[in-house]
Amino acid sequence: MQVRFRSPSGSKVCVVGQSPSALTDDRRVLTIAQVNSHSVVPLRPDRDCSVTVVDAERVAGVREALPADGSIEELAQIFGLLADPRRLRLIAALLEGGEMCVCDLTAITGHSMSAASHALRLLRAKRVVKVRRSGRMAYYRLADSHVRMLLDVALAHIRHEQGERDD
Repeated sequence: MQVRFRSPSGSKVCVVGQSPSALTDDRRVLTIAQVNSHSVVPLRPDRDCSVTVVDAERVAGVREALPADGSIEELAQIFGLLADPRRLRLIAALLEGGEMCVCDLTAITGHSMSAASHALRLLRAKRVVKVRRSGRMAYYRLADSHVRMLLDVALAHIRHEQGERDD
């Protein structure tokens, strides 16, 4: 069986065929191009990839299982928000203390009122935290159990890594 991939312009750029006779499983050989999720890109054997055996069925299955591009971009934005130590301090405070007003959060984290409010606004825009207003006071909490679970898993991972380094 041979599968020919074509670029968006229609020109043939690669052929996937049977694996070399040395291999006995059902792998395929990607001979002159590498396929990514959006296009087919010609390989340059001198610098791109020294591996010429590709498990075509596995690649196709994994590619189908990947989240949509929009979901990946939104996930990257959320992880970008979580990558800031100041915002993470606020989130960790909410994780430990539950719902709190901005004044309490600034006292815990050492942030200015302005910096904490700005960070909380960004987190609220991406649905990481929720706000409840009572008169002039604003009380923040983690948006849902998924955020709590994500942080718990990340903290467990850090503790696990630290434990391995101590051994």
